[in-house]
Amino acid sequence: MKKYLTALTALALLIGVLILPNTSIKGADEMSSTAPAIGATIKDFKLADMDGKDQWLSALKGKNGTVFIFTSAQCPVVKAYNERMEKLAQDYKARGINVIGINSNATENVDQMKAHAADYKLTFTMLQDKGNKIADMLGAKVTPEAFVLDANNKLVFHGRIDNSKSGVNIESNDLRDALDAMLGGKPIANTEPAAFGCSIKRA
Repeated sequence: MKKYLTALTALALLIGVLILPNTSIKGADEMSSTAPAIGATIKDFKLADMDGKDQWLSALKGKNGTVFIFTSAQCPVVKAYNERMEKLAQDYKARGINVIGINSNATENVDQMKAHAADYKLTFTMLQDKGNKIADMLGAKVTPEAFVLDANNKLVFHGRIDNSKSGVNIESNDLRDALDAMLGGKPIANTEPAAFGCSIKRA
């Protein structure tokens, strides 16, 4: 009798597994699987700037390319990168590439964004991604995390800015190397170096 009951229990569990619907919750792995692959074309989209005005990618993009950097007003890793991000934005603007900051954190408001930009003298455009729609579309997970589009909005790079949180002993300037290769018409050696930082606080 005991063996019979055990067999029935096992059969019931198997049937349950076979007929239950897929109820998995969207998480980091799922975002990775739905994120655009290198080479994908990113469609035009709009987000509000810090003054509440809608800005379209098509109007903000650089003639030679565009960099999105997912950022935060509170993340200590972002704060350590602010000077490097601003320098990168200035260096490459002259070469036809525009840097755009995107804040997708549900825990941060536009006043915090403005204060952060003012405190660190950030001059590149900052957009607020309410509901983290663009972060979800691109599969962004942390701040700072960079995405590079070429002149035709094709994704050519996704990952970290460089290898150093503190800015000391930088051994791999991944984002700059990618931009230089793209501008020079050469293949990017490392298209997806893993980004690190603070997790994006989603709505």
